[in-house]
Amino acid sequence: MPQSAEKFLPGKLSRAGFVILAITSALCIVLGEPLAAASAAAAAGISLAINVQGSKPQPLPWRQLRTICFMALVLVLITAVWIGPWALSHWLYALPLVTFALLRPSLAALITALLTFAILISTQWAVALPDRHQMISAFVLTTLLSALLIFLREYKTGQLAPLRRTDELTQAASREYLSADLHKEIQRSEREGTDMSVMMIGLDTHLSDNDPDEDIRAILPRMGRYLHSQLRDFDTYYRVADLQFLVILPGINTSGAAISAEKIRIGLCKLLASHGMKLTVSTGISGLNIGDDADSLQQSAANALRRAQQQGGNRTQAYSNWVHQDAPGPQDTMQ
Repeated sequence: MPQSAEKFLPGKLSRAGFVILAITSALCIVLGEPLAAASAAAAAGISLAINVQGSKPQPLPWRQLRTICFMALVLVLITAVWIGPWALSHWLYALPLVTFALLRPSLAALITALLTFAILISTQWAVALPDRHQMISAFVLTTLLSALLIFLREYKTGQLAPLRRTDELTQAASREYLSADLHKEIQRSEREGTDMSVMMIGLDTHLSDNDPDEDIRAILPRMGRYLHSQLRDFDTYYRVADLQFLVILPGINTSGAAISAEKIRIGLCKLLASHGMKLTVSTGISGLNIGDDADSLQQSAANALRRAQQQGGNRTQAYSNWVHQDAPGPQDTMQ
């Protein structure tokens, strides 16, 4: 699947920014400007951490490195207000945008307020700073403009959230549309007399607690792309939980869906293993039966997935409506 612009461009820009800032840091060292070299190196570290964050998990703690580089950049810029070089004070104008780009909005707002207060106090005491009054007014103005941009971004995100058809992380269809879409597919299947099945896919995270949450989250986009490449054009998949997907399979019965589910399950396990993650995948299958609606069909697939994970995971399980209440449960199809 081709890379979209919103993912391709930031990756290219972060790599180019890292190279430019690294060269700038080296030149500043040669020119005898240690603070300028340190600020450029810290900014280069932030660009590097952002660039590798969504790729294959690495031994280096990139998230912690990004935090350390950000704190170092803040300290260097505040120090430059006191002792120079004064040209570094202009970097402070971009600091609010950098803060909101790296941190959660609530935490970024708190840190920005504290930084603004600290910088204003510092400029009052830094009597050697030329044109400090002009700098204070310019800094306050750029901070307010940055706050306005962040507010507009959050407002736009909130307004467009109900209209978003896909999950931003995995490109799966939004869960809000699942019940309506499944209801339409059930009506079409009953009207045309064709089969239909539902597949629930889940990571067996209860079997391995060695992988940190950020590594699991980093692999979800690749899982979404894998599902997109393996499913038919008229199949649709949804992210129904943090680590679970639901797939609607029109025109296929339970046995056929189990074969497809096992193929996808094995492929996802290989994908996780190739990224050094000791996790397995289970799938639950439910075919459309007489009297099923959107809720009951989803619940049957969820029960089949739960049954597969209770039996140790790393398997495909099919749910049957005809299992007697006293029977052990849904029947295994494959392991």
